[in-house]
Amino acid sequence: MVCLIGYTIWAGIDETVFGWHIPGISPDNFAKAQGWYEQWNFWIVFTAGFTPLPYKVFTITGGAFSINLPLFLLASIISRSARFFLVAGLIWKYGEGIQGFIDKYFNWLAIGFTVLLIGGFVLIKYAL
Repeated sequence: MVCLIGYTIWAGIDETVFGWHIPGISPDNFAKAQGWYEQWNFWIVFTAGFTPLPYKVFTITGGAFSINLPLFLLASIISRSARFFLVAGLIWKYGEGIQGFIDKYFNWLAIGFTVLLIGGFVLIKYAL
């Protein structure tokens, strides 16, 4: 649904939406971001879904850039499920005592894991 919002509202965007100027959005910036989504759409959505980045922003922009819907759904299901099942698994394994650790460090650990995961794929792609 959120992807549909981006697709319908932002379709044909230039420098304005409904007559409002959006700072930093120019046709060049829009085309650059669209290129990133075309090349890395799965990883962009996966990263936003697993880390504390604002997931809705990425889903709306994904809709604005008309990304591949099945790939978007796959990345969303994997990343959001992994995040929620990881937290549930930690609480199930270690009890409610782990809740303070999760609240304090989970976002940083999720970002670190995602950087290592994506960095590993980039390293493999360019090193081999």
